[in-house]
Amino acid sequence: MNRLITHLRHVDLAVPDYDRQREFYSGVWGLTEVANDSGISFLAAVGSPEQYIVRLRRADEKRLDLIAYGAATPADVDALAERLRAGGVRLIGEPGPLDTPGGGYGVRFFDIDGRTIEVSADVEDRNHRKLEEKESVPVRLSHVVVNTPNLDATRAWYEQHLDFALSDTLAGPHLGEIMHFMRCNPRHHSLAIAKGPHTSLHHISFEMRGIDEYMRGSGRGHQVGRQADLGAGSAPGGGQHLHVLPRPARQHRRVHHRAGGVGRGHVAPQRPRLLPPPGSATSGAPPPRWTRVIAKETFNEVDNGVFVAPPV
Repeated sequence: MNRLITHLRHVDLAVPDYDRQREFYSGVWGLTEVANDSGISFLAAVGSPEQYIVRLRRADEKRLDLIAYGAATPADVDALAERLRAGGVRLIGEPGPLDTPGGGYGVRFFDIDGRTIEVSADVEDRNHRKLEEKESVPVRLSHVVVNTPNLDATRAWYEQHLDFALSDTLAGPHLGEIMHFMRCNPRHHSLAIAKGPHTSLHHISFEMRGIDEYMRGSGRGHQVGRQADLGAGSAPGGGQHLHVLPRPARQHRRVHHRAGGVGRGHVAPQRPRLLPPPGSATSGAPPPRWTRVIAKETFNEVDNGVFVAPPV
């Protein structure tokens, strides 16, 4: 399939505790601030060619500003915009030049749940390098997971309008289908859609060099008092996960490290599979920790940015 979208670029967040979040991402989490302008911070990963993978914006209320994906050429951006317009998708503006680090040409629009999505091409690559052994900082942005009350409808929207494909589905006899893993390239997923009571951000995932670097980065989070919701363990679709929630403010969306994601486990299967939730017993009974944390606490608050374009 000749997809118009090639990969995940960055996730942009609006946060009330801007200084704390900026310190967390550039310190504990190991990203590099490449630009800072009037309450907006652009943060890059050492191993990624993307100009930035997280953007923080100072705001009175927290919200997901946008999720940004890449396209191969400006012509692909124009073709996507025309397809979206013909399909009744609400564009926020016409395709045009981007005034962000690296420039480029892009278009913004709302998805079925009201999230702002950006697709861009011709963004200048950032100088990056291969990480060395024991460098416990993110290599790249791995994926983003969103909550939706319309699990199958949201999946169908991404398949129809953006050519995403289903890799796997998390499901259990007591919970039903609870998460779809979606891909826009051969990697297992850059987007996952989780079943929830309302539209919100579930978590953002960052890829580490390996297991040793993953454990070092996780330990750094514990040393500064960041409480892990789930701790280390294997996850469906490959990789090792750690969910981190800065406390006590609870203003921060969940983030996690993953390692081993570039190996066999992170390649999409030939056919979508039904996978049990992490930690599920062979009996199919939902484990208490999974039920309490994933099926409740990770819903987050209702997103205030639904069908409201970010100011920048």
